[in-house]
Amino acid sequence: MKEALKARTALAEHRPVPDRLLPVLGDRWIPRADRCLSSARRFVRDVALDWQAGQDVAEVAELLVSELVTNAITHGGAGAVRVSVLRERELMVVDVHDSCPTLPCLRLAGRFDVGGRGLAIVQTLSHDWGWTVAQHGKSVWFQLIAWPECS
Repeated sequence: MKEALKARTALAEHRPVPDRLLPVLGDRWIPRADRCLSSARRFVRDVALDWQAGQDVAEVAELLVSELVTNAITHGGAGAVRVSVLRERELMVVDVHDSCPTLPCLRLAGRFDVGGRGLAIVQTLSHDWGWTVAQHGKSVWFQLIAWPECS
């Protein structure tokens, strides 16, 4: 199990970031505060619903952005967190940017650990995910198949 997780982590680290020239469906800056996490969840859910994403996409996107924004608030350095929702053909791409260049680390949480499962959840439920180092921090993103009739 640990070896499989390490192999999957290595794959995530080398995937290219989605093209930044993709159509932006929504973009929002969120203060780096625990009380603002619900705002990020509502924002992504509303964008998915407004753009008529497929069944369950809004709920899954809401869960996954919650994991990434929680990481950004907890480990992401100073300043606000940017959440962007983009479209690449049938894929909805959600990108969470923070000011800290430290890369995300997929961990194998123990049975009684309180944390450490967020990126594993993102990896399991997303079509794809990854990260990129930006000029001022990093972006962690995931993709969901939101408009399957476009493929």
